[in-house]
Amino acid sequence: MNWILAGFLMFLCSVIQYLLVRKSVLLKIPSQFTNLAMFFIPVVMFGVTAVSLGTDLTVSWYELLVLAVMAFFFSYLGNIFSLKSIEVAPNPGYSLVLSKSYVVFTTIIAIPLFHQQLTARAALAIAIIIISSAIIMVTGKVKPAAHVHSSWLPLAVGAFFCWGMLSVASKYLLLIGVDVLPRLIYTMSIVTLLIAVEMRMKKMRWQSLSKTAWGVLTGIGILSAGFNYFMQEGFVTAPNIGYINAMNASSIGMVVIGSAIFFHDEFSWRKFIGVVGVILGLILLVV
Repeated sequence: MNWILAGFLMFLCSVIQYLLVRKSVLLKIPSQFTNLAMFFIPVVMFGVTAVSLGTDLTVSWYELLVLAVMAFFFSYLGNIFSLKSIEVAPNPGYSLVLSKSYVVFTTIIAIPLFHQQLTARAALAIAIIIISSAIIMVTGKVKPAAHVHSSWLPLAVGAFFCWGMLSVASKYLLLIGVDVLPRLIYTMSIVTLLIAVEMRMKKMRWQSLSKTAWGVLTGIGILSAGFNYFMQEGFVTAPNIGYINAMNASSIGMVVIGSAIFFHDEFSWRKFIGVVGVILGLILLVV
């Protein structure tokens, strides 16, 4: 699959998925249920796909170790670091901008590690996307001092490196012959187990969810499967894995527009300028 097509399908899944996540917040669905849906449902979908296609899911012990490290240290902990950082940061946008800037890390490190290219135009496009995303995400609202803790910065840096290394490890596994479906099934199964254990310890029960909540969570899970699959397909053929990560980061612009349309969230001139910048950066990257 062409990396631009894979990237845009990933982009589309990301936008709709996070609009549904916004809906889940309005429905007051505990985040653990949302997280579980984002991993468990894709595991089921990928598992059924692998069986129907007769996909060989065999991996070596070394490959399984790498997959386990990816799942726990890069995916599971990265998500925890990000959520906690957002919670205690003076402004949620500060944390999001820093953690999502991992696109710069992956773009640069992919050059010596995987001998991937980085054109001047692509570098400019990525810079525009990051700066425009910062304009969108950083709000004028500042939390009361009682809710702020200096740990937000190292936590955001932790999320930055976790997500960056998740992309790097994904590309590495591709190069040593681990296909997309086995990689997704094993890593997402491990994260699903970790989230389920956390929910069990907190005695959280599915019976508390409404039919609407079930529908929203199912949609989130299906879109998460599409998002992760097309991202990994993009990593296969993209000139640089950072290009796919930049397309992922640019989806924030469409999420902001969708949130304003469907949930009447704030949409200021500053955010409009940021969205325009994201779109321009995305066009510059793929044209």
